[in-house]
Amino acid sequence: MKPISGYHLVRPEDLHWRPSNLMRIPNADYLERTGSENLGARLWRLPPRSANTLHKHVRSEEFYFVLEGTGRMRVGETTLTVPRHGGVLVGPEELRQVFNDTEDDVLWLIVGAPEELEFLQGSKSSTDLSRFYPVDPKSLPKELEGTVWPPAP
Repeated sequence: MKPISGYHLVRPEDLHWRPSNLMRIPNADYLERTGSENLGARLWRLPPRSANTLHKHVRSEEFYFVLEGTGRMRVGETTLTVPRHGGVLVGPEELRQVFNDTEDDVLWLIVGAPEELEFLQGSKSSTDLSRFYPVDPKSLPKELEGTVWPPAP
């Protein structure tokens, strides 16, 4: 993986917010325009009573940082409560899922390295998704029992 040269300023107006493919969670990729092959960073705004995918990684460590609200996540069989400005570092092989069982939005900054190149736009890799999703990625934690998520498109 080649490091970038120089620096890249990313302004809020440069961000493109979109719903995630599987769980329809609004997110903005901070580094997609920089060409970084080493580091990924994305904002995730979890609406009330929602969850992101249950997943793991092959190589990437991820740091989960709560910018607004109170974060909730499961790592393996453990459920964590992460206060505003608190964070959690998760190794590649751990199943993890951020979720929101409150009535307020929660804003996470999730940074990972090295970047899993299989997921970069335009990748020609034929990825075995079962390595990232060994169980149903849309399964919800017990704290959201009775919730229907993701919403219909």
